[in-house]
Amino acid sequence: MAFLYSGYDFLSTKCLAYTKGMDRQAFVSNNMVYDATLRNLELIGEAAARVPDTVRQQYPDIPWRMIIATRNRLIHAYLGIDDDTIWSIIHDDVPELLKQLEKIV
Repeated sequence: MAFLYSGYDFLSTKCLAYTKGMDRQAFVSNNMVYDATLRNLELIGEAAARVPDTVRQQYPDIPWRMIIATRNRLIHAYLGIDDDTIWSIIHDDVPELLKQLEKIV
């Protein structure tokens, strides 16, 4: 379950903390925050990929495959990352995922 704790940490103390009080434009304009946040989104996917199938099956409401697929797109997209999509993930998806993980950890 250490992977779940890691994912929770990347979401709560990093992705959301880094972008707290920012709007989309401020986020995109701040290269350090942007890069650090992307890195933590990648790490969330990495942690999710290491969650055993038995645990994933116990929590089918968590979009495990989507989290892992997002990580893969971020890792391999290089300069093709869409800022609106990233902001939507941070602003909309991360808080929801955090609520789901809080029930587990």
